[in-house]
Amino acid sequence: MGSKWILCIGFSVLTFFGSNLQSQENETSTLQGVLWKDGVSMSKGIPFYLDFRLEKNQIIGKTREEIHGTNHFAIKKIKGTLVNQEFNFHQFVIEKKNSSSGLSWCNYSIRLSYEDSTGYYSGTFESTDCKRTSGKILLYAAKRAAIASENTTTSHTWLDAFCRDYLLGLPAPAVREKERQSFVFQPLFFDYDSYAIRPEYHAYLLQMARIVAGHSDIRILVVGHTDSDGSDSYNFTLSQKRAEALIDFFRANGLQTNRISIDFKGEKDPVDSNETPEGKQRNRRVDFAFI
Repeated sequence: MGSKWILCIGFSVLTFFGSNLQSQENETSTLQGVLWKDGVSMSKGIPFYLDFRLEKNQIIGKTREEIHGTNHFAIKKIKGTLVNQEFNFHQFVIEKKNSSSGLSWCNYSIRLSYEDSTGYYSGTFESTDCKRTSGKILLYAAKRAAIASENTTTSHTWLDAFCRDYLLGLPAPAVREKERQSFVFQPLFFDYDSYAIRPEYHAYLLQMARIVAGHSDIRILVVGHTDSDGSDSYNFTLSQKRAEALIDFFRANGLQTNRISIDFKGEKDPVDSNETPEGKQRNRRVDFAFI
């Protein structure tokens, strides 16, 4: 393969993270990600898949490489070890392939380690039969078995999405889903007659924006509110400005506006009494939801 190619690796995983793999003997597992050669951009990739199982810390399985945007592929057998979340394995024989003339397939020796905080498996590779061929590798747990089939589609949109998400600093999909499920909404409170966002809320809002950026199927709903001071029309406009202030914040921090919806209620939906300063403060707020 020419040096311009990056191998994006997908492992058909039916089990989960590296911390669990050593206890999942004889069960098929899948990881998916990207392997790119030294001096080449990560985003220029071709898909590569691995199905494997463990037998007493021995890794046994197959890889599948696909040339991006074509039906070319190669399926190879692999073997290696997994000890203390460290993977060491190598490809050693091509079992099946569909190639054009001039396309060669290198065998690789790969070393990986698992990072709990991001959910990624990262490491390095080098070819065992192609000279001066080495680089880096980044994988994540997936739920897709791709090696059994001899056919392939020319669509590899998952590859573009993965590279984009990683370069944005997002963790692996399973970690993002866990963050989404455990995220707890809280209102943002505003000063009297103000729609300026208090600095203490910035970290919370950035966390919310990261969750939305990592899930293409959700958006943020922002709902503005006020206390009862002032006229209905004035408060309606003020609640709108509070909601729109959140659009400006999210947009300034990289979240597209089509991922945000807003509503504004004025003083019509209080959560506390407007008879006390404390109650009025709780009513001067913006609420959130995922939709």
